[in-house]
Amino acid sequence: MFLTISTTGTPERPATDLGYLLHKHPDKAQAFSTSSGTAHVLYPEADALRCTAALLLEVDTVALVRKGKGKGRGGAPDAALAQYVNDRPYAASSLLAVALSNVFSSAMKGVCHARPELPGQARPLRIEVPALPARGGPDLVAKLFEPLGWTVTAQPVPLDTEFPGWGDSRYVRLVLESGTLTVAEALRHLYVLLPVLDDAKHYWVAPDEVDKLLRAGGGWLPGHPEQKLITSRYLARRWSLTRRATERLELVRLAEADDSEVEAIDNAVEAETETEEKPTPLAVRRREAIVTALRNSGASRVLDLGCGQGQLVQALLKDPAFTEIVGVDVSMRALTIASRRLKLDRMGERQASRVTLLQGSLTYTDTRLKGYDAAVLSEVIEHLDLPRLPALEYAVFGAARPRTVLVTTPNAEYNVRWETLPAGHLRHGDHRFERTRAEFRAWAQAVAERHGYTVAYEPVGPDDPEVGPPTQLALFTLTSPKEAAAA
Repeated sequence: MFLTISTTGTPERPATDLGYLLHKHPDKAQAFSTSSGTAHVLYPEADALRCTAALLLEVDTVALVRKGKGKGRGGAPDAALAQYVNDRPYAASSLLAVALSNVFSSAMKGVCHARPELPGQARPLRIEVPALPARGGPDLVAKLFEPLGWTVTAQPVPLDTEFPGWGDSRYVRLVLESGTLTVAEALRHLYVLLPVLDDAKHYWVAPDEVDKLLRAGGGWLPGHPEQKLITSRYLARRWSLTRRATERLELVRLAEADDSEVEAIDNAVEAETETEEKPTPLAVRRREAIVTALRNSGASRVLDLGCGQGQLVQALLKDPAFTEIVGVDVSMRALTIASRRLKLDRMGERQASRVTLLQGSLTYTDTRLKGYDAAVLSEVIEHLDLPRLPALEYAVFGAARPRTVLVTTPNAEYNVRWETLPAGHLRHGDHRFERTRAEFRAWAQAVAERHGYTVAYEPVGPDDPEVGPPTQLALFTLTSPKEAAAA
């Protein structure tokens, strides 16, 4: 995928000011990791009279197929049939829009600390996109961009120049020119309208897409004559999200017409904003799920294996049902931070008697860990090299042998929903692996059968209908002594 932004200037107002606005130096070629591959920024020309910045997105198509589990972009059936031969490496789409927001995030916000006077200045701009999917044809391209102050040239790309009788493809070569817009406005127009014209997104459209649309569309979308089409397509025709966005855009339009603030138009907005709950972080949801599962199991003496900085230990201490909590970690530094977090040096004697922090490796049997009701391995197994995993399995399930074991680990299938996660990357730099739901369940079932446990599974976080939850939890329960001995 390829896109260029050009401007002209004078010796007094040089075109190379574009480098300040984009926060990318004209003398350097830079590369940035994105969710779909690598974005390259370079300047084919840069002098006082003319400057051009080019964004080249090198799409990792193999990683996209792996992340999508063969479902293609957006899970569309037609993309699934052509998952290896398609337009994704070449045609501008939501992949390019995401790259724009990642690479030019400060420019899109209109921020330039080095030259704060520049972002608010309109300048002559020319934007070229050699291959742009346009579902609706050149006429729709003009309807979307012209009301925003652009002179639009959308030249259809023929299916095959050797066979003109075949007609035109759904792609156009787009050229936008304007002398009345700022760079920030231009980038926000592209960020919204590229996926609208493609009429597809390569990632799951979650509720936070409404906020992204309103941020990028602020100042121009409420009064756009094609507002309904833009909103519907950008939100992948999800009716509930489209309605929410339309209602908020109407409030903005009414406020602008009345020359007042949105809060003055709808008095409920401020109260709703104050009382609206922020999305609960996944780490908090994970701890809540673990505490609930432990409480339901009837455990009172609990091991937190791989306790890290003590967040789960802290949560367990708040519940009097847990009379003894032991945090174990191989890192002394992590245990020191956990001690500070828990304020062990200032904790009352009765409360302090409930908690113990131990240094130890989970891949070795440890007699100190025997005799407890439950053990937790929260986001631990994926940090081990696969050859060492059987040693941890035996140390916990075979030697320590608590009545209940809880294991949580990332669901690799959900990684496609993290817009900012580079293609083919794991969620954390120290992760050795991440498993799909099927892979994790196969491992857990084998562990349970080898050591005399039964196992059940629970989702943690939003359970996506296509790729499941972001975190998967396995609850192991020791069978009766007779059944365990037979196993």
